[in-house]
Amino acid sequence: MRQLYEGLILEHYRQPRNRRRPEGATHHAHECNTICGDDLTVYVALAGGAVGAAGFEGVGCAVMIASASIMTEHVRGMNAREAAELAERFETVMLGGEDSEFGAEDLDSLRQVRKFPPRVKCACLPWRALRTALDGD
Repeated sequence: MRQLYEGLILEHYRQPRNRRRPEGATHHAHECNTICGDDLTVYVALAGGAVGAAGFEGVGCAVMIASASIMTEHVRGMNAREAAELAERFETVMLGGEDSEFGAEDLDSLRQVRKFPPRVKCACLPWRALRTALDGD
């Protein structure tokens, strides 16, 4: 379990990126995991169909916070469809549907969570909220 909380996951937990409601947020979604207490809201500011900004607010474990932080960094600049597809692919990979790498060190670092099945839901929670937010288009 110790290896899970080293490296990029711990860095993003200690210094999360975009832990705020971005100015001009146009979409949002709330998700929670009552089993472990993760509770967050994801915000997206779409402009011309592209993600101009993404952020989150909430409380939760290191895996959930790190996943939300990494997610907000990756989706900025993507169009809404690309961001939703990345979120869907992330969940597929995390749930064992495929074993390919993402090609980005921080996203690939989250793959180690798969070794700890109870934490997979924590890692997927922000991505599920992103998909829900973008579906509210």
